[in-house]
Amino acid sequence: MQASPPKKIIGEIDRTSAIVRDVLSESFNQIVVNDATLTEEVRNYIQKISPDKAHIVKHYTGRIPIFESYGIDKQIKSSFGKEVTIKSGTYLIVEHTEALHVIDINSGHRVKADNNQETNALEVNLEAAAEVARQLRLRDMGGIIVVDFIDMTQGHNRRKLFDKLRDEMKKDRAKHSILPPSKFGLVQITRQRVRPEMTVQIQEKCPACDGTGQIRPSLLLTDEIENHLSYLIREQNEKELTLTVHPFVYAFIKQGFFNLQWKWRRKFHRPIHILPQNANHFLEYHFFNKQGDEIKM
Repeated sequence: MQASPPKKIIGEIDRTSAIVRDVLSESFNQIVVNDATLTEEVRNYIQKISPDKAHIVKHYTGRIPIFESYGIDKQIKSSFGKEVTIKSGTYLIVEHTEALHVIDINSGHRVKADNNQETNALEVNLEAAAEVARQLRLRDMGGIIVVDFIDMTQGHNRRKLFDKLRDEMKKDRAKHSILPPSKFGLVQITRQRVRPEMTVQIQEKCPACDGTGQIRPSLLLTDEIENHLSYLIREQNEKELTLTVHPFVYAFIKQGFFNLQWKWRRKFHRPIHILPQNANHFLEYHFFNKQGDEIKM
């Protein structure tokens, strides 16, 4: 080989290609990149390691930022907060201390009247187990993690939970060990600490208090309202609902002909009235039934 100095003979692949090398699998059906040069680099690398997957690399040229276009901002804010909500209404509370991490499982609105307490607890716990394993990978949480699942009295149900959590944790490349649930519903997990835990600041400054306080992400407000609507209509069988919100939120919900109110009416097949309320703070909202009585959430 002929080369005139300075000339790089061999070197490590770039960061992007290294990520693709580590995570690419048969389940991938699209990789979207918003930089033309980087798009070609990724495509060329995949062409070398997996030629049949080279066609899945796409160059994003839209005017809307790529994270906003694909809903990544919303996913980040919903996945890295203290409270993590699952679509069914189940939610996790994630707390960090110097000694360990604690995850508390709450059923939220997910309670089926046809099932007994034990069956409901099992369904919630199995769904939460998948999200717990996902959160450990997303946040790269290491050390001791204690998960407080909903209490179950039957031993075979605790075994189902343990098997489910163990299966979900198989997707984790970090070394870990899991102890079976205790009679109080506590599961202890130890996970290898590879690098500092991933922390993402998702709290926003409160617009009503000159930045002296913080509030939960406003981006998630309409999803939260929709979850409550789903519970009130499908579980409580409310025939008609009125929602009062801050005027700014009202304007956002009513924006355009095919607005959020139209989508909610179409989805739930119920009359849903939206009213602006000046007395509400920015993220405050209230539900009222057909008789005009407030529904406490």
